[in-house]
Amino acid sequence: MIVIGVGISVLIVLIVGIVVARKVDGDSANYLVAGRSLGVPLVAVSLMAAAVDSNATVGNTDLTSGYGFWAGASLAIGLAVCLLISGLFLAKPMNKLGLYTLADFFRRRYGRVVEVGSSVIMIFSFTILLAGNLVAVGFLLERFAGISYVWGIILSVSLVLAYTLAGGLFSDAYTAAIQTVITVVASIALLGWVVINFGIIVPAGMGPFDLGQLTDPAQGAPINWATLISLGIGDLVAIDFMQRIFAAKSPQVAQKSCFYAAGGTFVIGIIYALVALTTTAALGLSTADGPILYTLLGDYAPPLLAVLVLSGIVAASFSTAAGAILATSAIAVRNIFGVRRIVSGGADPLLRWTRVAMVPIVVIGVLLAIRVSQTGILLTFAFDLMLACLAAPLVLGLFWKRPGASAVIVGALLGFTVRITLLALTPTMYGVPNDLFYVPNSLITVDLDGWTTMISAVVGIGSFVLVAFLHPRPAREQDLELQVAQELDSEQAALLEPTR
Repeated sequence: MIVIGVGISVLIVLIVGIVVARKVDGDSANYLVAGRSLGVPLVAVSLMAAAVDSNATVGNTDLTSGYGFWAGASLAIGLAVCLLISGLFLAKPMNKLGLYTLADFFRRRYGRVVEVGSSVIMIFSFTILLAGNLVAVGFLLERFAGISYVWGIILSVSLVLAYTLAGGLFSDAYTAAIQTVITVVASIALLGWVVINFGIIVPAGMGPFDLGQLTDPAQGAPINWATLISLGIGDLVAIDFMQRIFAAKSPQVAQKSCFYAAGGTFVIGIIYALVALTTTAALGLSTADGPILYTLLGDYAPPLLAVLVLSGIVAASFSTAAGAILATSAIAVRNIFGVRRIVSGGADPLLRWTRVAMVPIVVIGVLLAIRVSQTGILLTFAFDLMLACLAAPLVLGLFWKRPGASAVIVGALLGFTVRITLLALTPTMYGVPNDLFYVPNSLITVDLDGWTTMISAVVGIGSFVLVAFLHPRPAREQDLELQVAQELDSEQAALLEPTR
């Protein structure tokens, strides 16, 4: 029953995604930013669907059950903080710029070299994010459908790829509406069932008000703060979030949508953390038997509830995966290879090649998911890189005119180098064994775990600011920014004209 129920929900999402694909009408502007036509409901649910993924649910419950409320809930709380900050400061000005990808901002503000370099970092990070969501669905199919982990990953990403290839952001936005409804209803139903059967149980030292988790290194405080900072600030450079902000029909719509999505993400994250604390204490669940949430749903929950919650997990993972595939492919084609939107006199090359680029992106994501079977860990590391390399150039560069390309290059190179070096030398990542990239050594112990995020951020952001003061942006870069702005304005004007 569980497999059939989840399969039906997936089939509905797939059908809607393919049917909506007709809205693309052969135009990459419709494909990448939904023609800049989406209102608050669709932008808000698509932002929330991107935030409430398998990391904020499955990853959340696993980390909460083992290390306490702040270890797991920080995944969702960090994303909610990111959406709140985006709404307060970034959504309006970024929507006004009329961009097609986030890398367009780096081209406009800092020039071609920074555009390419930032694109590579964003693609690298979001391929890691894609892998994290595939991990959750792979385990789900292995646990409930008897499909091997590897084939579960391949099957799930094939379904996501089918409707993303067809309809781009239009398909993503409309399927997100279904996915968000499923996720919200499932979360409320799960919490209600847990409360009725067990109440709310918070083990000593594990709850939201046990602030030793945020102050005591022995209780994982550095790791918890690293998660909050990485996701709250590093995720501002989220290319899938920004695609949705660009698709809003006005700056006001973009801002309001961020606020609604932040509230929804926060609530869902709290629910799953409380469920993890209660059921771990009441039932003695352990990650040794697989993801906590899957054990709970497979062995204890009523079948109908299991279908609902698992459908929500799959839906959320699909939405985030679709956004990651679309945004990374668009950046690769538009910002690395320089393909532009052309709709008169034939097929739009930006649309065609973005679809083609999705295949290698998906292959890399699958290989990484097979290599590192973690959820929340992959998410946090992806945005560690963003925090160390690109958060300052985006946020400060949007409002501060002094930094130039040299500041970005120095800051990103140093931030990236330090973060990758610390990754290679630290035996754990956010409290779990470092299966991603570890070089055995006696220099660094587990005590540095968590601090690696802050150290890398300080190096990357600090060097960006220092170079900006020592070497302000030259006049030629300012002139180049005006030229690129005019080019983007011309593309924006062409979007408003008939394409046929």
